[in-house]
Amino acid sequence: MDIRRLELLRELADRGSVTAVAQATHRTASAVSQQLKILEREAGVPLTERSGRGIQLTPAGRELARTATDVATAIERAEALWEDFRSQPRGEVTLATFPSGGQMLLPGLLTSVAAMPGLALACSDLDQLIGEPMDLTADFDVVVIDSPEVRPEWAHRRLSVTELMWEPLDVALPEDHRLGARRFLRPSDLIDETWIGVPKGLPFDRILRDIEATNGSPARIAQRIGDNGIVEALVAAGHGIAILPRYTTRDRENGLITRPLEGVRSLRLISALTRPDRAERPSVKAVVGALRAEAIRFEHDHTRVA
Repeated sequence: MDIRRLELLRELADRGSVTAVAQATHRTASAVSQQLKILEREAGVPLTERSGRGIQLTPAGRELARTATDVATAIERAEALWEDFRSQPRGEVTLATFPSGGQMLLPGLLTSVAAMPGLALACSDLDQLIGEPMDLTADFDVVVIDSPEVRPEWAHRRLSVTELMWEPLDVALPEDHRLGARRFLRPSDLIDETWIGVPKGLPFDRILRDIEATNGSPARIAQRIGDNGIVEALVAAGHGIAILPRYTTRDRENGLITRPLEGVRSLRLISALTRPDRAERPSVKAVVGALRAEAIRFEHDHTRVA
């Protein structure tokens, strides 16, 4: 079977439609469909089937798509070994990150990459309200995301996962709040408080759900805002309290204070995801290694300050 046609099948598994594959590979939809039909004849079994107005992979198609990932990974590994012989990591690596992750890690990461001759890093910030962040691994070499823990979907998608850090999430209060004198807060302390929440499904919302479950009563959520800077401003102005990340919240700088939360698990995992074949590239390995080193340095410095 032709490796290029296998790669199209893999793209269909990741992107979900022929149209999306065509756009990503700069082909027409009819050209993609034709190549998939040829691959199906080569395989000797149906690889796709109709689903509504589009198509989806059959069980055999899904298995062959996973094989395509193994083939692509083996090719990248072989090319990486050759690259190690002939040169240092070079070329452009693309990276997408959520905003507060970028705030923590990009300044130091860019400094490290600038010291690597021949290597360039192109960064983008991602909107967590749009789609599933791990889907961006189809378009970016490295995707930095936050989550409550390692997600089983990552293994299902056969992504390469590098855990960067665990960041505590604290309760943010107006500076003159009645609970400000306490060193830490429990869910029972927060009953009847007004909250500035985040859109449903984002990691911080899980913690608010856990607080509700512990207290046995729903939280009073006045607003749902995805941007941490806006949330900080609303908390400082006295419109509610919120869950915010410890390392990037401007505690006391703009009229708010933060307190650790006890009694519920209040952490987020920050990880770097890559497709397994791209993870074999020397340039991507160098960037992920520098990203991991920067996360360790940042966490150490801020833990020491705390």
